[in-house]
Amino acid sequence: MATVKVKFRASTVKGKEGTLFYQVIHNRIVRQIHTGYKLFPCEWNAKRSEVVLDANANENRRNHLLSLKRSLLANILLLKDIIAGLESKETAYHADHVLELYNARRESNGFISFSRTLISRLRLVGKVRTSDTYTTTVNSFVRFRDETDVLLEEMDSSLMMEYETWLKSNGICPNTTSFYMRNLRAIYNRAVEEELTIQRHPFKHVYTRIDKTVKRAVSLKIIRQIKDLDLKDSPLDDYARDIFMFSFYTRGMSFVDMAFLKKKNLQDGILSYRRQKTNQQILIKWEKPMQEIVSKYDTSQTPYLLPIIRNMQSDEWRQYKSAAHLVNVKLKKLGRRLDLGIPLTSYVARHAWASIAKSKNIPISIISEAMGHDSENTTRIYLASLDTSVIDKANRLIIRSL
Repeated sequence: MATVKVKFRASTVKGKEGTLFYQVIHNRIVRQIHTGYKLFPCEWNAKRSEVVLDANANENRRNHLLSLKRSLLANILLLKDIIAGLESKETAYHADHVLELYNARRESNGFISFSRTLISRLRLVGKVRTSDTYTTTVNSFVRFRDETDVLLEEMDSSLMMEYETWLKSNGICPNTTSFYMRNLRAIYNRAVEEELTIQRHPFKHVYTRIDKTVKRAVSLKIIRQIKDLDLKDSPLDDYARDIFMFSFYTRGMSFVDMAFLKKKNLQDGILSYRRQKTNQQILIKWEKPMQEIVSKYDTSQTPYLLPIIRNMQSDEWRQYKSAAHLVNVKLKKLGRRLDLGIPLTSYVARHAWASIAKSKNIPISIISEAMGHDSENTTRIYLASLDTSVIDKANRLIIRSL
């Protein structure tokens, strides 16, 4: 009969954590399974093959060790259950068979595996932005786990606190940490909804709020300087500036919404589109500066209003991301040229519009409606639709101030 034990391998570097692994032995054949867990030598009892709770450890470390003990026990029981099943068949099996079944069982109920499946499903139904966001988050969690999956049943608050500590030790800022945690929570909740696990509230002790970030708005004076830059000898810089200004003219339209604007969205002097982020419909009165930018570029070979997606034979989403990267690189260059105190990106146009609108004593409710705020981070005062002519008047007031 096969046997299974937990083993500890100390690090060759003094002061570093060692690794834990499962050892499966059958017919003198030895196989190892990497656990993804790490410990200091003082936290492991080799004789009893168990985790030692250090009385001097802080609360976070003790919680981590308790979580690890539970995970080790659960996985050992899983391995023993697999071995018992193989023994009951009374047919020959190898140690490799135990590993194959173990990996298959974990994959069928692993958090990372479920996440990747969900990402694929989202991409199939056209939710590319969400799938990209989840991919970035899951890739971070995979690095934390050292490529080792974790059972949905093992997703608990101790593990998430450990991940939060790992993110902090790698220089990840609180808002990015919160971004990762909120995405992981959304994925986990999907697994709960699909009845793959019960709700254990693993994110209750980690940071999932949003701090106020460094100011990203610039003054009307700076917007005017960006608008008046002489860039005729730098076509790519000029292009980036035009995209930035178009965003500003259109009340801080996001880059993704600009990329997918189609010519049919402009009818009878009104630009109408739905925000990719919230699906809220936005109506904007077409102004002369907007037309000047559109007229500057040849988009006759595409249905799009702006020269962001140019090749109809290539992946449109890939073109959008490539263009966004190019524009932001060029804008940061322009920001350094103007000696701005913040990195100039396409998103600054959105912050700037809201900040300048507020300085013009435009009511917060109108600013909220104008920008299409319809999420948890809105500044909306009431939900009733406002007269778009009021919003258009506010936008014209800002444009004419340039």
